[in-house]
Amino acid sequence: MKGKSGLWITLGMILLVVVPVVIFAMVSTKEKKVEPGKHDEFAQCLTDKGVKMWGAYWCPSCKNQKDLFGSSFEKVKYIECSLPGGQAQTEECTEAGITGYPTWEFADGSRISGETSLEVLAEKSQCE
Repeated sequence: MKGKSGLWITLGMILLVVVPVVIFAMVSTKEKKVEPGKHDEFAQCLTDKGVKMWGAYWCPSCKNQKDLFGSSFEKVKYIECSLPGGQAQTEECTEAGITGYPTWEFADGSRISGETSLEVLAEKSQCE
């Protein structure tokens, strides 16, 4: 009898651990509904019109600029200029003559440096 009760205790302990792990895995891997960002259409319009933002991961102004777009920033054409460690710039950005962050570049080749309002970006790009 002692062997059977030990087996039941072992099985019970396994179930106490395995069942919650399986349930958690099922819930966390379930496809989550992704809500569109507030500025998705605007951000996509910028990209469609050839507008891009050059920036650096360590740049506070770049973070502020990204925050203006919220989750919609993923639709903006963004070029990371900083190499890991933040001490040097990528060749692409050096060749493009990027000297400050953020820098917005438009299809006509014109640029605006520094944090830029969505209104100014809309006016310059003709995106609503």
